[in-house]
Amino acid sequence: MKITEIHFGMLRVPLKTAFKTALRTVEQVEDVVVMVHTDTGHIGYGSAPATAVITGDTHGSIMDAVRHYIAPRVIGLDIADLNRITHLVQSAMEKNTSAKAAVEIAVYDLWGQLYGAPLYQLLGGGAPVITTDITISVDYIDKMVADSLDAVARGFESLKIKVGKDIGVDIERTKAIHAAVEGRALLRLDANQGWTAKQAVFALQTLENAGVKLELVEQPVKAHDLEGLRYVTERVHTPVMADESVFGPMEVIELIRMRAADIVNIKLMKTGGISNAVRIADICGLYGVDCMIGCMLESSIGVAAAVHLAVAKSDVISKVDLDGPSLCRYDPVAGGVIFNESEISITDAPGLGIRGIDGLMPLAERAA
Repeated sequence: MKITEIHFGMLRVPLKTAFKTALRTVEQVEDVVVMVHTDTGHIGYGSAPATAVITGDTHGSIMDAVRHYIAPRVIGLDIADLNRITHLVQSAMEKNTSAKAAVEIAVYDLWGQLYGAPLYQLLGGGAPVITTDITISVDYIDKMVADSLDAVARGFESLKIKVGKDIGVDIERTKAIHAAVEGRALLRLDANQGWTAKQAVFALQTLENAGVKLELVEQPVKAHDLEGLRYVTERVHTPVMADESVFGPMEVIELIRMRAADIVNIKLMKTGGISNAVRIADICGLYGVDCMIGCMLESSIGVAAAVHLAVAKSDVISKVDLDGPSLCRYDPVAGGVIFNESEISITDAPGLGIRGIDGLMPLAERAA
């Protein structure tokens, strides 16, 4: 099974409600879909959103990176030679992690198809069912409380609360949600780099002293501020998780060396795909560092790959934040992973199990 050409498509899926964080507001998922074709007629699917405020990638840069740098390296290669392909993808250029991820996901999909097995089985096996949290966007306190109660009523047992806009209001938001759902759901705070280190310590100590129990706080400070992240970690009881501060294996090693955080959030769009995500999980496993598997605001194509990884690495990845498809009004992907509110399950179809995508707009450009 050899790669013959790579095609692009654009997928747009409206959200049930606007997605609001300290960094941005989004109304719909917009993914570049990468379709890797082979000489056997098999097609591998990958995708990537344009998350410029986090990864620096745009739709145009994703397609240009694939077309001009990645595709020329992998066209003609045999899918069975997986390690060589992933090495060539990762070394094709600096940064551009979303473009690399889209291609890698499609290649891993084909790898599973080649051997007739679901991807998670080839990555190590596991129980093909996981449970995700759901995001509660930044909004008025009453709206966030109402959204939290609705999520609990739908069966979600973990809520990721977006904060980082206003420290005082953030504290009140969290107290109100905790009071409304206490005993029924775990709370995870995500500041999306919205606080300074001192603000984070103040907010978390205030909440802790008020009896608010948090499962974790995610990326309270700016991505580059590892010293600030360590400052927070050393001064609060709440476990601190690094997200935007950690993209690849080398950053994870530095984070662990500094003891700057308690938990690492793995996202395929940051790691450049599955190969580096596996390395990160293995490094964290060696040092006894807990991991979460997360996603950007993206469709179920890329999230499906993260689900397979989460199942295969469940000994290290103990927390799941793969709610992107649950935030959409519908799932246009036929086959693949099944998203049913908080429960995500994998079928026994080979690879990612994707049969087709409704509403995919083909793009005239192709990589090769």
